[in-house]
Amino acid sequence: MFDDEELAEIREAKESWEEETRGPTVDRFGERKETFTTDTGGREVDPIYTPDDVADLDYDEDLGFPGEEPFTRGVYSTMYRGRLWTMRQYAGMGTATETNERFRYLIDQGSSGLSMAFDLPTQMGYDSDAEMAQGEVGKSGVAIDSLDDFETVFDGISLDEVSTSMTINAPASILLAMYIAIGDKQGVDREQLRGTIQNDVLKEYIARNTYIYPPEPSMRLITDIFEFCAAEVPNFNTISISGYHIREAGSTAAQEIAFTLADGIEYVEAAIEAGQDVDEFAPQLSFFFASYNNILEEVAKFRAARRMWHTIMEERFDAEQPESKQLKFHTQTAGSTLTAQQIENNVVRVGYQALAAVLGGTQSLHTNGKDEALSLPTEQSVRTALRTQQILAHESGAADTIDPLAGSYYVESLTDEIEQEAFDIIDDVDDRGGMKDAVESGWVQGQIQDVAFERQREIETDERIIVGVNEYEVDEEPKEDIEEVSEEEQKRQREQLQALRDERDDATVEAALDDLRSACETDENVMPYIITAVKAYATVGEIADAMRDVFGEHRAGI
Repeated sequence: MFDDEELAEIREAKESWEEETRGPTVDRFGERKETFTTDTGGREVDPIYTPDDVADLDYDEDLGFPGEEPFTRGVYSTMYRGRLWTMRQYAGMGTATETNERFRYLIDQGSSGLSMAFDLPTQMGYDSDAEMAQGEVGKSGVAIDSLDDFETVFDGISLDEVSTSMTINAPASILLAMYIAIGDKQGVDREQLRGTIQNDVLKEYIARNTYIYPPEPSMRLITDIFEFCAAEVPNFNTISISGYHIREAGSTAAQEIAFTLADGIEYVEAAIEAGQDVDEFAPQLSFFFASYNNILEEVAKFRAARRMWHTIMEERFDAEQPESKQLKFHTQTAGSTLTAQQIENNVVRVGYQALAAVLGGTQSLHTNGKDEALSLPTEQSVRTALRTQQILAHESGAADTIDPLAGSYYVESLTDEIEQEAFDIIDDVDDRGGMKDAVESGWVQGQIQDVAFERQREIETDERIIVGVNEYEVDEEPKEDIEEVSEEEQKRQREQLQALRDERDDATVEAALDDLRSACETDENVMPYIITAVKAYATVGEIADAMRDVFGEHRAGI
């Protein structure tokens, strides 16, 4: 963008500024810190950036225009000038009835998408009356035992009018089958169903540990979903390849996108090996990232990820359709940054994190409630979190122009740095045989754990300031309403499950489960069989167990 003579003049002027202007001031007054770094990875931040820091930037090849390759500036040509990002609020409140009430409340308050949280037993493929479920029913989200619960959750909510994101992984095929079954019952054409299932099992082995089956059959279930949805539910995102949990486990920004895109590479390779055409399923892939407090680092991360995925899909997989090379992503503000101390500060943190996501071009956004360090969010805190997005959309001006930080010498330089670091990490993954092998060996987990340990050390030694925790503390006790799931509610869920078992046609259920087991033993796509079992009111645990019978269970380190 500048010729060599102009760049030489800028370098000379910067050296003069350092010696004559900045240097004497620093010598006299000093600076707040000896070294300034980005939030993660220890990347040093210079005091000023100039055109010389982006001297190699080629506008057409590296940036382009929104909606055009390499999509650095956004995947759509109008971005938020055409339509605002989808405003999702994560909800899953103990019982199906409570969740339905919260969903209806969010829709009334202007939420444009539903985001569904499930309790731990559901995520692990257990029914509410299973021994492994004791004490956890409805605690971290809604308890779903059967299609009956799903019918209650979506009572009065037409699936052709909402987009629903479901944070479900190992049993994603079962919950997707329930969503399709609800749509069928409502008379909604399957092509009209919109939403996302997380369905990212690799990151479960890395960061969350809510897996059921070993990696091989888990990958088979994922590719079966790809194939089925490409034909039957084409507007539903079949996977949300999730960096969020990788970041929450302690990774750097560069590790977050590197490991996430490496997971994406593994899924694409598995689908191609299963005989699927990349341009058939790739447009349904989506991603899920965290947004942390360092606004400019996060914006650069999102921009780098878009450019990287374009390169990966074009150069590795010979994708031809532009839609196959677009990285579309959901963002959630960072739960691990929320503090139990002075929880009003969390409103501010969430606001800045949401701003970073919007400046970075997210397609949908969830903003955390201020009290999520303590419990499930209350109705009031959820409303404030949603209003944060609405104020950002309608009052801040951040949505009025596309990629507003493009051309910033610092942001462009940081985008390049994060991209290069992330590609270097992907090269390391490739050298270890790919993401599945790197995860099974524990290498990926070790990389993240090292960063998490160092971050905690910085907090404990006050090298890293967390406002209200290790600096600017107060003695007052927090007084907040806390959402809790009572033992009575858990008991009622188990009773409803038993009533369902008493009323349904057991012969139909057993026949459906037998057919599912048989399909699992072949190469046949299992999704039609799961849908049949769901419609017979087989439970999540029964369907998961039928597949456990064939696939076995994963045991870490075994």
